[in-house]
Amino acid sequence: MKVADIIGDRREVFTVTDTTTVHDAARFLREKQIRACGVYNAQGQLCGCISQSDISDKVAAENRCPAWMHVKEIMSTDPVTVALDASLDECLRLMDEHGFYHLCIVDPRGAYRGMISVQDLLKVIASDEKARADLLESYIYPPH
Repeated sequence: MKVADIIGDRREVFTVTDTTTVHDAARFLREKQIRACGVYNAQGQLCGCISQSDISDKVAAENRCPAWMHVKEIMSTDPVTVALDASLDECLRLMDEHGFYHLCIVDPRGAYRGMISVQDLLKVIASDEKARADLLESYIYPPH
């Protein structure tokens, strides 16, 4: 299974700019019901990503004011990216290696296509395991 299979025909790509306030970014994540999104700089290039973890660890836990801070102060820079043809195993390896729960997806031209999360991968793994269990069950208990 590849990243393209997992994200399917997902069309919405969520982003903020690096000059967005942390407060506005947090509201955006909540409104869109997502845990992370890509960050663009003034030149329109993907320059990082921001997650709920960044906000809680670098703002809330430090008792800093999110209304006065900009995303560029707390975002993860140099985002780890995966191609649409990357395998599930490669995504898991990268997440484990870097300690991230999200990876930025890029197309063959390098354009940002959204995020893939550990939750996306777990859904696929759980679905696959359920299918295997159902198959085994059908062998053990054939229909009468």
